[in-house]
Amino acid sequence: MAKNEDANTPTVSGNVMFYEKPVPLNKDQHSKFGVKQVTKPFEFMADQHFLPLTAPEFGAASASMPIIFAGEDRSPLAVMGIRSGENLFVNDGQFEVDFYMPAFARRYPFVLAGDQANDRFVVCVDEDAECVTDKDPQQMFFDKEDTSQFTKEAFQFLQSFERDRQATTKMIEEFKALDLFESKEMNFQGNNADGTPAPRQKIADYFAVSEEKLKALPDEKLAEFSKNGYLAVAYAHLVSLGNWQRLVNMTLRRTQAAANT
Repeated sequence: MAKNEDANTPTVSGNVMFYEKPVPLNKDQHSKFGVKQVTKPFEFMADQHFLPLTAPEFGAASASMPIIFAGEDRSPLAVMGIRSGENLFVNDGQFEVDFYMPAFARRYPFVLAGDQANDRFVVCVDEDAECVTDKDPQQMFFDKEDTSQFTKEAFQFLQSFERDRQATTKMIEEFKALDLFESKEMNFQGNNADGTPAPRQKIADYFAVSEEKLKALPDEKLAEFSKNGYLAVAYAHLVSLGNWQRLVNMTLRRTQAAANT
């Protein structure tokens, strides 16, 4: 999968958050490359307050953060901050281990990218990632003529992620066809220094699955959703919305800590 069997290098298309210089992984170019440990391994995601999420992740993520749907495509997102450019789960380049990290971030520095000329996906690596190096890497991308075990496991993860992404798209299309989404907004109202209520602030506009519409589905559709896992995903999403207050509290604590330094 990592080897370029064509005479020409694949033409990769598309932009993905985090990735500064994604290039197709191949033995000729990357035989001496691999990854090393860095002091701040998750600094690359410190300024991203939303991360894409796949449906199989909803259950695990719902205990940590709100899960919302955004835009015309109703793309599922893990909300990791309420201020633009601030990920509350990353502190000084370290991820808070008590919370769930989306697979979108865990696959870094690898990514699947579209090869338009050949209508396929190719495995890429971000050459500008701090952890990627050709100076004594701790985990090599290649082992002689073959990909290393480390790279093989990364490929398997990418394939699993792509399957989950496609399954999620299929689920979203089903939800849209049944008109299960409704517009929502999250507001926050704190207190002034004198204890009086402060003005309400809108944190986010988003889409959510309507529990009322979900319950109103025909019995046979609910049975189908229960069997294929869509019902569990929908309720994990609804449960996750209780985490908005956690993000507010984390923001307030971070703001207070900054003010005290």
